[in-house]
Amino acid sequence: MPALADYIKTEIINGIEYDMSPANTNHIRIQRRLSRIIDNFLRGKKCEVFTEIGVTLDENNYVIPDLLVVCDPQKVTEQGISGAPDFVVEVLSISSKKKDRATKKDTYERFGVKEYWIIDPKAESIEVYILRNGKYELDGVYHNLDESEIDFKHMNESEIAEIKLSLKISLYDDLEIQTKDIFEG
Repeated sequence: MPALADYIKTEIINGIEYDMSPANTNHIRIQRRLSRIIDNFLRGKKCEVFTEIGVTLDENNYVIPDLLVVCDPQKVTEQGISGAPDFVVEVLSISSKKKDRATKKDTYERFGVKEYWIIDPKAESIEVYILRNGKYELDGVYHNLDESEIDFKHMNESEIAEIKLSLKISLYDDLEIQTKDIFEG
């Protein structure tokens, strides 16, 4: 497999190097769908969406998020992004799950990324973390569920409120994304 042998992407987090494995097909589809939704929304706005672009946070931290949004055009350089993005998404894989949920989450929090999504393709869920007073708070967990299979009449208001089928990026109140549009082609 010469193509795989040539694939080398490395992140540096807290001075430690991490080699990245190539993404699988489902990972790429999820990334592409979300990127398309956000890119269409951002047309004519100052923010810009990127996928798999290098982000230099400082001399000891260089990451390659699956998807990100930058609203400060001065952070966009020919070499990638210089400084913390406003919004970051990581799509979990077997090899990245621990790093995305802990190491990268802590790093994004420390550098002031305003919003961080962790997408779990297997569970078809999205964890949304919002930076408040310098710390990430879990804003919600959103699922890809078939509404026709949910028995709303036998649920109380609090149970219904926990079922979250659409979500918004905190940067934009008028962009509502249906979870099914991220997970289903």
